[in-house]
This record gives sequence, C-alpha cells and structure tokens, in this order.
Amino acid sequence: MTATSRERILAATRANHFEENPLPTVPSFDGDNTVERFTEVLQGIGGQIVHVPAGKKLAEMVQQLFPTAGHLASPLLPATISIDEQTPTAVLDTVDVAVLGGEFGVAENACIWLPEANMLHRALPLITQHLVLVLSQQNIVATMHQAYARVQDVGGYGMFIAGPSKTADIEQSLVIGAHGARSLTVLLTA
Repeated sequence: MTATSRERILAATRANHFEENPLPTVPSFDGDNTVERFTEVLQGIGGQIVHVPAGKKLAEMVQQLFPTAGHLASPLLPATISIDEQTPTAVLDTVDVAVLGGEFGVAENACIWLPEANMLHRALPLITQHLVLVLSQQNIVATMHQAYARVQDVGGYGMFIAGPSKTADIEQSLVIGAHGARSLTVLLTA
C-alpha cells in the first residue's frame, strides 16, 4: 500500500529531530525610564496620564474623570457591578469604566503589564468602554528588554496594553476605540 502525501509529510516531520539550543543571552539595554518619557509616549499613542496627588482617593479621581459612567468594575475601588472569570460577555459589555492595577510600565512604548490576576476577567480590559490603569511611577522601566526580564512567571495569562484601541486600516485614517476600549487613562501614583 502506497503512503499518502499526508502520511509521508507526517512521517518526515516525526523523523526530523533537531537538537535543542539554549536561548541566547540578550543584553540589557539602558534607556530612559522617566515619568516624562512614559507620559510623552502615552499621549502620543492616544492615552491620558493623570498624576494622583498624595492623599487623593482613587475613587474620587475616577468619579471626576468619568462623572456620567454607569457601571464601574474594579478590584481596587467600590464597584457598581460584580465581575469574575465566569461573568458572561453580555454582562461585561455593560461596563463603562474598568479600573485595574498595572504591575509596571515601559517608557519606550508606554505599555503596561497587566497579569490575569489583576483583570477580574480576561475580556474586561478589552471590552470596557474606558480603561483606567493604576500604576506606580516607581514601576516604570525603560525598555521591553527590561520588561520581559521582570515577567518571569505570567501564570495563566497576561498582556501588555498600550493606549486605547486604535486602527488605521480604514482609508489610512486613525480611528481611536475601533475594537476595544475607547480610552486609556493611567492614574500615576507616587
């Protein structure tokens, strides 16, 4: 019996074993990890940064920023809607503002590392109308090389988020809030 093309390809794949090579050592690049650089890049990609004065409550700041918000989801503030990993997306779709804690930010591209443990639900940062990430200015690194060095064990899931959702695919015009959060506000704490 003659083997089919599929069987020949699978047999060749199984027979072809490569030696495992260790990952190369990637040098650490220095860079600018200042709040000013992070702010400049974040604003350039459509995000907003708000410095939280010492003693100011996050809940008050969020209320001032989003006075007409209906449903607020957050593990950091009193929420108006309860969200967990089992919440259906139809309920998540009603969230106006999600306030989540970012682990660290990267100055070169203004992205913020958000592990699953800080999300309430994997879809929440992407489906909310307005995303607010709380970040300590002490937790800003200069480059993605330094960021990846800090992400040792991501657990089940995590993501880097940079700015609000945007696309320039349609007629090469930049559209903010095209397929995710319409705005990203970073509350920067001391």
